Amino acid sequence: MNLLFDFTVDKAAQKVFITREFDADLSLVWDAFTTAELLDQWVAPKPWTSKTKFMDFRVGGRRFYAMVSPEGMERWAIQQYTSISPKTNFKMLNTFADKDENPQLPGSDWDYTFSEQDGKTTVHIIIYNESLARMEKMIEMGFKEGFTMSMSNLENLLQTLSNRS
Repeated sequence: MNLLFDFTVDKAAQKVFITREFDADLSLVWDAFTTAELLDQWVAPKPWTSKTKFMDFRVGGRRFYAMVSPEGMERWAIQQYTSISPKTNFKMLNTFADKDENPQLPGSDWDYTFSEQDGKTTVHIIIYNESLARMEKMIEMGFKEGFTMSMSNLENLLQTLSNRS
């Protein structure tokens, strides 16, 4: 099955547009993006792992987590949820941080939209960076490659979870 994956960078608008289709129902895909236990199973590109210290998925709530290298190096980030429409859309501000939760500004605004058709769920993501320099650095650091790996991890996890139900 050929599932849609589109990744477009618009430097003029300082935005990254991502569209990814999954062969799974909407509730399962939504949970994978909004539940710490599931996020930690797919969000880090291998061989890195994800470790959530805490997550409060509500407007004004936050997720504080680290991407952990095989050598144990931790890269922390804070996600602050700014808007949530259950099973349809959520928005957050993502900033890198130190282990003591001190944000390293500027951050980026993430807007996730979920839709389901014929048993397939499509996720549209728009990432806006107010700093073009930060966006370019993110892309230079291999964001597309890492995100592509994470999406494959998620596809495998969804397949495993779908087979259990």
